Amino acid sequence: MTTDTQAAKEFYGKLFGWKLRDQEMQGITYTVLQAGDKEIGGLMSIPPQAEGSPPAWGMYVTVEDVDASAKLAQEMGAKIIVPLMDIPDVGRFCQIQDPQGATISMITYVPPPASE
Repeated sequence: MTTDTQAAKEFYGKLFGWKLRDQEMQGITYTVLQAGDKEIGGLMSIPPQAEGSPPAWGMYVTVEDVDASAKLAQEMGAKIIVPLMDIPDVGRFCQIQDPQGATISMITYVPPPASE
């Protein structure tokens, strides 16, 4: 997440040779980052619910059931920073803040289509 997506795209695209592909997603422009043909990350403006946060790279931990993991995290004292939401054709995620203040995102990916 960044305050200047164009500058970030230029910087990281040139630094790492990443391909950049913009797509509209739930009212925002999300830039998919690719190393070769593999999608490796994404870039977006800091959303309104995170206003005031500094630009940062976030990490996702893949979990089997993000809803259950979010519930357990809350029971253990975490706060939900970005509520559970679906990313079309990608999966379901949320961002939590642990009791010490660190943040991390959790995601359950949509299963890939069955091979024919």
